[in-house]
Amino acid sequence: MKHFVVKKQNNSKMCFVCGLENDYSLKAGFYELENDEIIAIFRPLEGHQSYPGRLHGGVAASILDETIGRAINIKHDGIWGVTVELNVQYKKPVPLDEELKVVGRITRDTSRIFEGTGEIILQNGEVAVTAYGKYIKLPIDKIADFGDDDWKVCHLESDPLEVEY
Repeated sequence: MKHFVVKKQNNSKMCFVCGLENDYSLKAGFYELENDEIIAIFRPLEGHQSYPGRLHGGVAASILDETIGRAINIKHDGIWGVTVELNVQYKKPVPLDEELKVVGRITRDTSRIFEGTGEIILQNGEVAVTAYGKYIKLPIDKIADFGDDDWKVCHLESDPLEVEY
Protein backbone atom coordinates (compact mmCIF):
# COMPACT_ATOMS: atom_id res chain seq x y z
CA MET A 1 0.00 0.00 0.00
CA LYS A 2 1.25 3.51 -0.82
CA HIS A 3 1.43 6.26 1.78
CA PHE A 4 2.20 9.94 1.28
CA VAL A 5 5.08 11.57 3.14
CA VAL A 6 3.85 14.51 5.22
CA LYS A 7 7.15 15.66 6.75
CA LYS A 8 10.82 14.74 6.97
CA GLN A 9 12.33 14.61 10.46
CA ASN A 10 15.69 15.97 11.58
CA ASN A 11 19.04 14.27 11.13
CA SER A 12 22.02 14.87 13.35
CA LYS A 13 25.67 15.09 12.44
CA MET A 14 27.06 12.17 14.44
CA CYS A 15 24.20 9.83 15.48
CA PHE A 16 24.89 6.16 14.73
CA VAL A 17 21.45 5.79 13.14
CA CYS A 18 20.80 9.14 11.40
CA GLY A 19 24.15 10.98 11.48
CA LEU A 20 25.04 12.35 8.09
CA GLU A 21 28.68 13.08 8.97
CA ASN A 22 29.38 9.84 10.86
CA ASP A 23 31.22 7.37 8.61
CA TYR A 24 29.75 4.44 10.58
CA SER A 25 26.17 5.74 10.58
CA LEU A 26 23.24 4.10 8.83
CA LYS A 27 22.43 7.61 7.53
CA ALA A 28 18.73 6.79 7.85
CA GLY A 29 16.12 9.27 6.70
CA PHE A 30 12.92 9.48 8.78
CA TYR A 31 9.61 10.44 7.20
CA GLU A 32 6.23 11.05 8.84
CA LEU A 33 3.38 9.51 6.87
CA GLU A 34 -0.26 10.46 6.34
CA ASN A 35 -1.39 7.42 8.36
CA ASP A 36 0.47 8.62 11.51
CA GLU A 37 3.25 6.09 11.07
CA ILE A 38 6.91 6.90 10.58
CA ILE A 39 9.21 5.22 8.11
CA ALA A 40 12.98 5.07 8.15
CA ILE A 41 14.78 4.32 4.92
CA PHE A 42 18.40 3.17 4.92
CA ARG A 43 20.91 0.94 3.16
CA PRO A 44 23.17 -1.07 5.51
CA LEU A 45 26.82 -1.34 4.53
CA GLU A 46 29.46 -4.03 4.98
CA GLY A 47 30.58 -2.43 8.25
CA HIS A 48 27.11 -3.04 9.74
CA GLN A 49 27.32 -6.83 9.41
CA SER A 50 27.55 -9.70 11.82
CA TYR A 51 27.74 -12.86 9.72
CA PRO A 52 28.96 -12.16 6.19
CA GLY A 53 26.21 -10.53 4.16
CA ARG A 54 23.87 -10.12 7.16
CA LEU A 55 22.92 -7.06 9.22
CA HIS A 56 24.07 -7.28 12.84
CA GLY A 57 21.15 -7.88 15.22
CA GLY A 58 22.22 -4.98 17.43
CA VAL A 59 22.10 -2.65 14.44
CA ALA A 60 18.61 -3.93 13.60
CA ALA A 61 17.56 -3.21 17.20
CA SER A 62 19.08 0.29 16.98
CA ILE A 63 17.14 1.32 13.88
CA LEU A 64 13.90 -0.09 15.31
CA ASP A 65 14.49 1.68 18.63
CA GLU A 66 15.06 5.04 16.98
CA THR A 67 12.14 4.65 14.57
CA ILE A 68 9.63 3.80 17.32
CA GLY A 69 11.09 6.48 19.60
CA ARG A 70 10.70 9.15 16.91
CA ALA A 71 7.08 8.22 16.14
CA ILE A 72 5.83 10.27 19.11
CA ASN A 73 7.00 13.44 17.36
CA ILE A 74 4.18 13.05 14.82
CA LYS A 75 1.51 13.96 17.40
CA HIS A 76 3.69 15.83 19.92
CA ASP A 77 6.02 18.19 18.06
CA GLY A 78 9.29 18.69 19.92
CA ILE A 79 8.82 15.60 22.11
CA TRP A 80 11.10 12.59 21.69
CA GLY A 81 11.34 9.16 23.28
CA VAL A 82 14.04 7.95 25.65
CA THR A 83 14.05 4.15 25.76
CA VAL A 84 12.83 2.39 28.90
CA GLU A 85 12.32 -1.06 27.34
CA LEU A 86 12.91 -2.64 23.94
CA ASN A 87 11.92 -6.16 22.92
CA VAL A 88 13.08 -7.43 19.53
CA GLN A 89 12.11 -10.54 17.59
CA TYR A 90 14.29 -11.70 14.70
CA LYS A 91 12.29 -13.56 12.06
CA LYS A 92 14.48 -13.53 8.93
CA PRO A 93 18.06 -12.59 8.09
CA VAL A 94 18.46 -8.97 7.01
CA PRO A 95 20.72 -8.60 3.96
CA LEU A 96 23.29 -5.88 3.46
CA ASP A 97 23.53 -3.42 0.58
CA GLU A 98 19.84 -3.19 -0.22
CA GLU A 99 17.45 -0.42 0.70
CA LEU A 100 15.39 -1.33 3.75
CA LYS A 101 12.31 0.23 5.30
CA VAL A 102 11.55 0.42 9.00
CA VAL A 103 8.00 1.32 10.00
CA GLY A 104 7.02 2.49 13.47
CA ARG A 105 3.83 3.59 15.20
CA ILE A 106 2.53 4.57 18.63
CA THR A 107 0.22 2.01 20.28
CA ARG A 108 -0.26 3.69 23.68
CA ASP A 109 0.24 7.32 24.67
CA THR A 110 -0.02 8.63 28.25
CA SER A 111 1.13 11.90 29.78
CA ARG A 112 4.72 10.72 30.51
CA ILE A 113 5.17 7.37 28.73
CA PHE A 114 4.39 6.00 25.31
CA GLU A 115 4.62 2.56 23.73
CA GLY A 116 5.03 1.56 20.13
CA THR A 117 5.79 -1.19 17.67
CA GLY A 118 7.83 -1.42 14.51
CA GLU A 119 9.23 -3.73 11.89
CA ILE A 120 12.05 -3.96 9.38
CA ILE A 121 10.61 -4.72 5.96
CA LEU A 122 12.72 -6.35 3.25
CA GLN A 123 12.55 -5.31 -0.39
CA ASN A 124 10.30 -8.29 -1.16
CA GLY A 125 7.80 -7.05 1.46
CA GLU A 126 8.59 -9.68 4.09
CA VAL A 127 8.93 -8.62 7.73
CA ALA A 128 12.41 -9.55 8.96
CA VAL A 129 12.50 -8.06 12.48
CA THR A 130 9.80 -6.73 14.82
CA ALA A 131 10.03 -4.73 18.02
CA TYR A 132 7.98 -3.36 20.89
CA GLY A 133 9.27 -0.41 22.90
CA LYS A 134 8.36 1.72 25.90
CA TYR A 135 9.68 5.29 26.15
CA ILE A 136 9.67 8.33 28.41
CA LYS A 137 8.60 11.57 26.70
CA LEU A 138 11.18 14.38 26.82
CA PRO A 139 11.82 17.57 24.88
CA ILE A 140 14.93 17.36 22.69
CA ASP A 141 16.77 20.03 24.72
CA LYS A 142 16.54 17.75 27.81
CA ILE A 143 17.97 14.78 25.91
CA ALA A 144 21.05 16.24 24.22
CA ASP A 145 23.21 19.31 23.76
CA PHE A 146 22.76 20.25 20.13
CA GLY A 147 24.28 23.25 18.41
CA ASP A 148 22.42 25.02 15.61
CA ASP A 149 24.13 22.90 12.97
CA ASP A 150 23.92 19.54 14.77
CA TRP A 151 20.20 18.80 14.45
CA LYS A 152 18.19 19.83 11.41
CA VAL A 153 16.11 18.67 8.49
CA CYS A 154 18.44 17.89 5.59
CA HIS A 155 16.49 17.64 2.36
CA LEU A 156 17.99 15.34 -0.25
CA GLU A 157 17.10 14.73 -3.89
CA SER A 158 16.38 11.12 -2.95
CA ASP A 159 13.71 12.03 -0.36
CA PRO A 160 10.47 10.24 -1.32
CA LEU A 161 7.10 11.93 -1.72
CA GLU A 162 5.35 8.61 -1.12
CA VAL A 163 6.40 5.17 0.06
CA GLU A 164 5.05 1.69 -0.45
CA TYR A 165 5.21 -1.13 2.06
